[in-house]
Amino acid sequence: MKVTNEIINVGVNDHAVDLFEGQYDVPNGMSYNSYVILDEKVAVMDTVDAHFTEEWLKNLDTALAGRTPDYLIIQHVEPDHSANIVSFFKAYPNAVLVANAKAHAMIDAFYAPDESIQRQTVANKESLSLGKHTLTFVFAPMVHWPEVMVTYDSTEKVLFSADGFGKFGANDVAEDWDDEARRYYIGIVGKFGAQVQNLLKVAATLDIQTICPLHGPVLTEDLGHYISLYDTWSSYRPEAEGIVIAYTSVYGNTRKAVELFAEMLKEKGVTPVVYDLARDDMASAVSDAFRYSKLVLATTTYNGDIFPFMKEFINHLTERSFRSRTIGLIENGTWAAQGVRVMTKMLEECKDLTFAEQTVTIRSALNQASTEELEKLAAELA
Repeated sequence: MKVTNEIINVGVNDHAVDLFEGQYDVPNGMSYNSYVILDEKVAVMDTVDAHFTEEWLKNLDTALAGRTPDYLIIQHVEPDHSANIVSFFKAYPNAVLVANAKAHAMIDAFYAPDESIQRQTVANKESLSLGKHTLTFVFAPMVHWPEVMVTYDSTEKVLFSADGFGKFGANDVAEDWDDEARRYYIGIVGKFGAQVQNLLKVAATLDIQTICPLHGPVLTEDLGHYISLYDTWSSYRPEAEGIVIAYTSVYGNTRKAVELFAEMLKEKGVTPVVYDLARDDMASAVSDAFRYSKLVLATTTYNGDIFPFMKEFINHLTERSFRSRTIGLIENGTWAAQGVRVMTKMLEECKDLTFAEQTVTIRSALNQASTEELEKLAAELA
């Protein structure tokens, strides 16, 4: 696929994968992008997943149209982007492997490539001329691995953004960018908001007209929309006003309370987003917890603790630096309700959380007292 007359996407679409990185449900597959820049010298930007070696090499050969690459540039050594380094050099042994020092060390650890491969180590903000095209390498450590760099082509004003601005889903499936990019960002990059903010500051100094990520479509229009979302996500600000309810239920009583609570909110003009953490996609629940301004957690006491799926959910939040939200808490316990205490303790490390004054305690099943508490919590949050 042509990006410009001189930049071609030679990546592949993966519809065999069910769980990306072994945990993220990807019903519409994944894309692994790789780019060729055709100039006096030819540069190939990254490779693809190991399952697609032959398809990628064929795409590459077609794009080259008889030419030979001069450089293979590796921006990110995660195997879905670097697994075909050895295969590339078997096909094109005279090319030069371009990467930063940390990336070269990781490449050695993953693949132990032949010592005969020519290498070039680049520094932060160092440039490489291909002729008409000048590439400048900008280090982006911990977005989301320590060796990551992005590459700016000042000639065509293209940012090769590594995993930045990526999304779940193959490129041959039409779907909304925002939802799957948000789920991808929060799940994979979300912990590293400060590092993303640093990269966005550098990007703001560049004239960027096209963004070429390693996952997802090439972005060419309304770039301000995508950059604005990344700024919101990486600064942990709510993207929208709204309420997410995440719950676990053993015998259905907590579920019934959540259903009643959701109706109370609707009556007050707020339609919440509700997740059953045992059945719904965990990554989507985490993503929406970051998307909206308020989060209600409802869980049962379990072995003197809280139900495992709720524990997992809160761990996902805390390890991604969850902050700046309003939290409501609902607990259910027959003889020793522990939910509010445990959830509050787990969220202690999160910054700038505001807890609703009203908490709700259910003793096995809803009664008049706990129903009144639900009503008060709904009024407070709505």
